[in-house]
Amino acid sequence: MSPARMARFESAIRLVIAFNEAFNRHDVAAMLQHLSDDCLFEATGPAPNGAVYRGKAAITQFWQAFFRASPHAHSEIEEIFGFSVRCMLRWRYEWVDLAGTQGYLRGVTLFQVRNGLICETLAYVKGDGAGV
Repeated sequence: MSPARMARFESAIRLVIAFNEAFNRHDVAAMLQHLSDDCLFEATGPAPNGAVYRGKAAITQFWQAFFRASPHAHSEIEEIFGFSVRCMLRWRYEWVDLAGTQGYLRGVTLFQVRNGLICETLAYVKGDGAGV
């Protein structure tokens, strides 16, 4: 593999890690800085296919509502790797609900990177599809 191609893979992985770090700070503005204007986001719910959001305005509304409903949301990276224009993130999402009950889900998100920005996120979850 050429050094230039390896650099693109590493850049995509760093981009997804930075996006995840912004998620853990609940910093929607920082999350959006890593997305293309026309980004496509498929959430894990509702089951079975998840809701689809396109563009920063729709994605902003989703994440703002998400963090209001889940103020303790945290995503732990279990594994991450890149290939071609894709990056795969295996994660453990943890929360505390409004009643104080802790919970978690595990899943995978496939990211596509174009011109140094995330242009697609496809999220999949083990379990009933509740969560992200």
